[in-house]
Amino acid sequence: MDFGLVLQTDPPASQVVSLMKRAERNGFRYGWTFDSAVLWQEPFVIYSQILANTQKMHIGPMVTNPGTRTWEVTASTFATLNDMYGNRTVCGIGRGDSAMRVAGRAPNTLARLGEAIDVIRDLAEGREAEVDGNPIRIPWIRDGKLPVWMAAYGPKALALAGQKADGFILQLADPYLTEWMVRSVREAAAAAGRDPDALTICVAAPAYVGDDLAHARDQCRWFGGMVGNHVADLVGRYGEHSGLVPDALTEYIKARQGYDYSHHGRAGNPSTDFVPDEIVDRFCLLGPVEAHIEKLRALRDLGVDQFALYAMHDEREATIDAYGGHVIPALD
Repeated sequence: MDFGLVLQTDPPASQVVSLMKRAERNGFRYGWTFDSAVLWQEPFVIYSQILANTQKMHIGPMVTNPGTRTWEVTASTFATLNDMYGNRTVCGIGRGDSAMRVAGRAPNTLARLGEAIDVIRDLAEGREAEVDGNPIRIPWIRDGKLPVWMAAYGPKALALAGQKADGFILQLADPYLTEWMVRSVREAAAAAGRDPDALTICVAAPAYVGDDLAHARDQCRWFGGMVGNHVADLVGRYGEHSGLVPDALTEYIKARQGYDYSHHGRAGNPSTDFVPDEIVDRFCLLGPVEAHIEKLRALRDLGVDQFALYAMHDEREATIDAYGGHVIPALD
């Protein structure tokens, strides 16, 4: 199993770079950041510094979207980083939540997202693609490689990930939901004539190593609120108890009263009081290292290739070090 570190690009950028260097020393092979231009600093500028200060770590957004940058700019940015540092980027992409809504725009449609996946990958790997009805190709790219991994929760998005993406990003670590969603993605890939086992499966969730479970829950409760944004969209689209989305995912948002993006992804987020302890425990990895190892082994058995650790809490360095010293070696 591979491991990734997920950070927000809060200033100073030097601290983001330092934490990624620490993660690589501890055996993490991937470095991810949020991508919301209003809420945080521009990640692609920081990626260049992370790549320059690491040796093998692969870098990318978790996740970008097709609406805040034109597709040829996204492709050219990835291709430039790859040309400079040797094909060490991966494009995590989704419909867009915070990046779009904070700017007053709705998330992208799945049709637009599916088109963008093909276009960005083709352009970044040097092939011709059609953008706004015009065929274009980036002429300087040689031997470009850009895996595109799609984040999804709902049935149509899961199907699109199986049909189009090189990898699937699931932003929660509940084994029951992981099994359900991974199966949906792989079935969609098979139905599209693709090799379902060729898709990389990445589960991303907060991890907090320590014996004070109550404190760990409070530090990671924000994640249930973040996931709740996407779940609320699904309930609005499909309704409750539709059979298209597991009740185990939708039940907990009934007490949700809205969401303030100024606290997005942060410990102590006041918009997440509705998230019960049970959801925090199911969606996150908490407790001593043995509990982390046990849950990660269960996820690995379900076909998960990478666990990406959100470290937006008060023990980032200690958790990174605990994973490097105990958890990652146990999952080799």
